[in-house]
Amino acid sequence: MTPATEKTMQFRRGALSDEQLRRLYEQILYPRMVEEKMLILLRQGKISKWFSGIGQEAIAVGATAALLSDELVFTLHRNLGVFTVRDIPLSRLFCQWQGKTSGFTKGRDRSFHFGTLEYGIVGMISHLGPQLSLAAGVGLAHKLSGEGRVAVAFSGEGGTSEGEFHEALNVAAVWQLPVIFIVENNGYGLSTPTQEQYRCENIADRAVGYGMRSKIIDGNNILEVYDTVAGLAAELREKPEPVLLECRTFRMRGHEEASGTKYVPKELMDHWAAKDPVLNYEQFLLAENVLSEADVKAVRKGIKDKIESELQIAYAEGDVTSTAEAELADVYAPWQQEIVEPATEKVSEKRFVDALSDGLREAMRRHDKLVLMGQDIADYGGVFKITDGFVKEFGKERVRNTPICESAIVGAAIGLGLKGYKSMVEMQFADFVTCAMTQIVNNAAKLHYRWGQSADMVIRMPTGAGTGAGPFHSQSNEAWFAHTPGLKVLYPSNPRDAKGLLLAAFEDPNPVMYFEHKLLYRSVSGSVPDDYYTIEIGKAALAREGVEMSVVTYGMGVHWALKAVEEMGIDADIIDLRTLLPLDYPAIDRSVKKTGKVLVLHEDTLFGGLGGEIAAYISEHLFEHLDAPVMRIASLDMPIPFTPALERIFLPEERLKKQLQRLKDY
Repeated sequence: MTPATEKTMQFRRGALSDEQLRRLYEQILYPRMVEEKMLILLRQGKISKWFSGIGQEAIAVGATAALLSDELVFTLHRNLGVFTVRDIPLSRLFCQWQGKTSGFTKGRDRSFHFGTLEYGIVGMISHLGPQLSLAAGVGLAHKLSGEGRVAVAFSGEGGTSEGEFHEALNVAAVWQLPVIFIVENNGYGLSTPTQEQYRCENIADRAVGYGMRSKIIDGNNILEVYDTVAGLAAELREKPEPVLLECRTFRMRGHEEASGTKYVPKELMDHWAAKDPVLNYEQFLLAENVLSEADVKAVRKGIKDKIESELQIAYAEGDVTSTAEAELADVYAPWQQEIVEPATEKVSEKRFVDALSDGLREAMRRHDKLVLMGQDIADYGGVFKITDGFVKEFGKERVRNTPICESAIVGAAIGLGLKGYKSMVEMQFADFVTCAMTQIVNNAAKLHYRWGQSADMVIRMPTGAGTGAGPFHSQSNEAWFAHTPGLKVLYPSNPRDAKGLLLAAFEDPNPVMYFEHKLLYRSVSGSVPDDYYTIEIGKAALAREGVEMSVVTYGMGVHWALKAVEEMGIDADIIDLRTLLPLDYPAIDRSVKKTGKVLVLHEDTLFGGLGGEIAAYISEHLFEHLDAPVMRIASLDMPIPFTPALERIFLPEERLKKQLQRLKDY
């Protein structure tokens, strides 16, 4: 519960002119009156849900008014004042809340779950906290570009319990990023009071542990908020560093309207009602003769008329209409790949790992706003030495060691993309990606479909078993991401494809999960062009041509299949998918129609693996061409063991020949 504060609010105008004071009054009254109208519409069933910020408008309004217009603000449920201060047409906001096409998400998301870079706002997703890391990424972009700008990110006191809060603040502090993290401490996380949310006396006290400054202010005093944020922003533009700002406030409505406020003691509600940020500021201006009663009536009438006028514009728009084709077209940012052929015929024999390193180096030279991030990737060169020597050529600003906080780093990568940067995040092992799942599958993957912003990043995923690394360094988790629309999933099997697909991934503005089998790093070599070149994303390769059967596979499976069919004397087509999302269905069609028999092979566990999806597709669309059931072979449905003898039992390689023979004999 928010600690009690003095009932009498002390407004200090400082150097603000009467005109500025009046402008702040209009800005704080505007969202209050919009909200009052929204509550009426909610009762009338004209909107489906509302998260009220009544009682805490001074924070969003004061902070936003204190910023430059091109500084990004990262919002939450109760930050209507950010949107109104940035002068977003109210008719578009009404359309957003009613799920209409003119809203910012075209009916695909609700309330404040959207962003608009045109107005310098990046909205939330329902998972509290991820926007904080995005703000850190924008702060990094400001610092790299020397722009002299800040980012401001909002959190509630309940959201500070999220791991994302810790990770984002830690990264911002370690990298000294110009971000103001504002915590709206309104006493309750839905119905849970603060004493059940955290044990420290003040949220601001946590800043000491991160090595950053903090401050506690009266969040209901718009002049105190404005003055504090304006002062901090001016300092951070000159000397980048993060600051934690705790704003004490209270929400006078429920978490959302269906929740109510029965859990709030009456005396606490009365206390905060006396500290109403709008009415108290209004009384101050009247007492200072900055406003008259007639002025107040005129301002209120002007806002009321504007609300009604803008609402009619929204009402005039019909319900959202679309087609399956239109919806699917917006899942990914538009991009037409132009294949780049090597400029010369120069080639070198390279190991898989060297081809990757070569590709990364080429990408860094080609894209001067590409930033590499990962654990130990700088001077140490990464645990697999793929970025060895990169610091010397590109510097530590672009080749960045990160704290061990995968989620915040992926969030920072998304934030960099908001400012026109490209990024690469290296998961030290693909297994560790679980710590960043929300940022990848709920934020990055859905960003373009929701409000038209792409996440221009590549996440490198050292994956796979066969190295005796045990259950937490050997998993094949590509199916998790191939199941997520909005991502692209690449998985090369040889050095030439490794370099060409990696370079293509950096050209693609969409988020790309790039899988690299660790066992292939130093066990496979091949002829690789020395020049810059790209390979088509979504295009499979024919690793071997034959007529007896088709083996559809990728990654290590390609090498297992090549070895097995040669040893068994089977004349098989071996399709190397290379891209798992999107799949090259025409390549599968051609092979199956030719051979009539199909085995789908992958290293991932059988149940829920990509092979089931491929088999289902073939059975549904190519049934009349089949001479045998579609068969699958994959790893056993169990965790990956450590001991090599047990690992061989787990992997499908030793069972592959039996399944090939079964298919041949059918």
